[in-house]
Amino acid sequence: MTTRTTRRRRTAPGSWPVARVLHDRDAGLCLAGVVVSGFGTSALWLASGVWVKDLTGSDGLAALCMLAMWAPVLAGPALGTLADRVRRKPLLIGVNLLLGALVLTLLTVDSPDTLWLLFAVLFVYGAAGVVHDAAESALVAAAVDPRLLGDFNGLRTTASEGMKLVAPLAGAGLYAAYGGPGVVLLDAATFVLATGLYAALRVREARPERPTVSRRRGTAEGARYLWGHPRLRPLVLAGGAMMLCAGVCGPTLYAVVDSLGHSPAYAGVLYAVQGAGSVTVGLLAGPALRRVGGRRFAAAGIALLAAAVAVRAVPYDAVALVSCAAAGAGMPAVLIAALTAVQRETPGPLLGRVTATAHSLVFAPNVLGLAAGAVLVERADLRILLPALGAVLLATAVPLARRPAETEGT
Repeated sequence: MTTRTTRRRRTAPGSWPVARVLHDRDAGLCLAGVVVSGFGTSALWLASGVWVKDLTGSDGLAALCMLAMWAPVLAGPALGTLADRVRRKPLLIGVNLLLGALVLTLLTVDSPDTLWLLFAVLFVYGAAGVVHDAAESALVAAAVDPRLLGDFNGLRTTASEGMKLVAPLAGAGLYAAYGGPGVVLLDAATFVLATGLYAALRVREARPERPTVSRRRGTAEGARYLWGHPRLRPLVLAGGAMMLCAGVCGPTLYAVVDSLGHSPAYAGVLYAVQGAGSVTVGLLAGPALRRVGGRRFAAAGIALLAAAVAVRAVPYDAVALVSCAAAGAGMPAVLIAALTAVQRETPGPLLGRVTATAHSLVFAPNVLGLAAGAVLVERADLRILLPALGAVLLATAVPLARRPAETEGT
């Protein structure tokens, strides 16, 4: 479906990953698109909750903003099919233009009676995001030199985590100064800029072949391919198990802060330290994948997360800070390994469906984990709950570490 340009990309195998990716024009453009889109999305998700809180005073309705954006991930396999039915570059351009126009309708939200529009837009935003991520993954696999995929996905994590540290603060400041409309205009502008970046990619795409099966069977093809692949299935299932445990662990953060004797605002410090850990591992992911392989890299990350979670209940600031940094470094490893493996191991015509299915299997358990964690944090002793989660995570890592690392290219 998608063919690479015939131009040979000159890469310096021993150079720093940032230089390796940015030296490649298309890789740099794709990464810039990720940064720009991530900035706008991160700013909006925070501001939307504050916006709802200001209009209604309801914490529950404010929390629904995040649910509205996350819910469409459950339909990932079906939505990902769209990314395999059309050319990916025009699809990305169209999705960004659509969302840029859609968010502008939020300029009319000014009272509790108009909040239905905000929730509807956030839901469509989330659904379009699933299609966007599937198409972007497939386009990256075609536009970026295969030798750079591990580096690219690591830097993608670095960029995404960096945006999570910067964009919410920018969104909150913009909201405080200009209200919701200011954040809406910022988000719309990022979609326009992302459109230009994707349009500049030098990728030739053939028109997709006409589907020979129904949409339902076509969706199932992606799931069957993923489930039957001996290298992809273990990584994706390990990612889902890790995100389930991470979801359970998430609501315990404020209880940990309380045990340290700090105010709830101290959670912001711990989140920042965790983000710094994720930024760091993203820079190291490409070389690590080449050296040890995807399975062992993922296993090492999950094991590091297991240790971090197990000691989190120890009531000392130094332990909490080191634990959060280690968790931030460990968590992205399996996600980077799984995405890179999907891009390398999946045929182009199936890549949108397989990517979206993998995202659903990995991220949907996080929602269940958050719900379970909200209950357990009120009823369970952290000194028992957190070490138990650490043990489950360690058990998830062991099968990946036992098997030989697969050949994944350089």
